[in-house]
Amino acid sequence: MFFDFLSLLLSKIFLFTGLVQDGGAFPKPLSPEEEKKYLQLAHNGDKNAKNILVKHNMRLVAHVVKKYSGAAETDDLMSVGSIGLIKAINTYREGKGTALATYTARCIENEILMLLRASKKHKNTVSLQDTIGTDKDGNELTLIDLLSEKEDSVFSKVEKSIQLEKIVKTLKGFLTEREFTIISLRYGLIDGNALPQREVAQKLGISRSYISRIEKRAIEKARENLNKEDFFTD
Repeated sequence: MFFDFLSLLLSKIFLFTGLVQDGGAFPKPLSPEEEKKYLQLAHNGDKNAKNILVKHNMRLVAHVVKKYSGAAETDDLMSVGSIGLIKAINTYREGKGTALATYTARCIENEILMLLRASKKHKNTVSLQDTIGTDKDGNELTLIDLLSEKEDSVFSKVEKSIQLEKIVKTLKGFLTEREFTIISLRYGLIDGNALPQREVAQKLGISRSYISRIEKRAIEKARENLNKEDFFTD
């Protein structure tokens, strides 16, 4: 469903930035004592503790992404994986017999597989019996469970449609025509058909590296001009 790509775009604008240190290196994992401390603080509403947990678990996102190398653009996988990481930090509870790293890896992989499902790729390289996450009660979910899920509720679809219309109108206000065209093609903002960079390059008759540069410039403009509260909540 193309709303998955809208979430991907918003994650690049609002979430993935700032999660990596200068120079592209990920912070080292926390010690068990530090992890426990920050989990307790985060569950008590400390946003700084939550940010620390996210930053120090980005290595895990990169590790899971390697498994799906070639199935989609790496930066797309990293961005959507960061959504899974944040969801894991928000929902993890100690005392249920699952380590944070194990639970987080499942949440990251779940988000990646939903992205790949939406782009209709990777069907034949993942076992339908692979564990990909947990439901709200902590029960394990397999890919076959995910594929058999019912579509989002009508109200959820309406809400996301409004969100899509708003972001399209806002992007048109500050992006150049070419920038908006590339962002629209990459994230399916107009027709729901999201394309990888190489296909956008072929469609527009320009190089993939040029597409990448324009996309990054457009996302930087979006970071400067969009308010997180208007479009995305963690």
